[in-house]
Amino acid sequence: MTGWVSTTAGQHLRRRLKVDTEPELLLRRALHAAGARFRLHRRLVPGCTPDLVLPGRRIAVFVDGDYWHSCPTHGRSRPFTGPNAGLWADKMRRNKDRDQRSTQLAQQLGWTVVRLWECTIRANPHGAAKAVLAGTTLPPAA
Repeated sequence: MTGWVSTTAGQHLRRRLKVDTEPELLLRRALHAAGARFRLHRRLVPGCTPDLVLPGRRIAVFVDGDYWHSCPTHGRSRPFTGPNAGLWADKMRRNKDRDQRSTQLAQQLGWTVVRLWECTIRANPHGAAKAVLAGTTLPPAA
């Protein structure tokens, strides 16, 4: 496999936020309105940093972007093409592996893990907040 080849096709991905994304902010506002208090990006153990945690309830919340975490409904459905196709496919696989590892680490520490898709939060932020407070994960929005 060769190194990364710079192209114009992926320029729009350069400045994507990793924290404080719109779905995170929507969920945080809904949780705050519901009276929940939480901490942001608290590392539970190396390799496990949820987007937010509710320490009193021992709930760790991960907000998974549809594209980067391969939402079954809204994620990429076609194989990558171009000079970096193999690198992109590897990245997506590593993202899935890291998600599984993070979930397992948090659960081993006694945290309830809630993973929410970006599309689910955008469709119903208050419903997503209720799911977090109940410690349940919701499916992707249609």
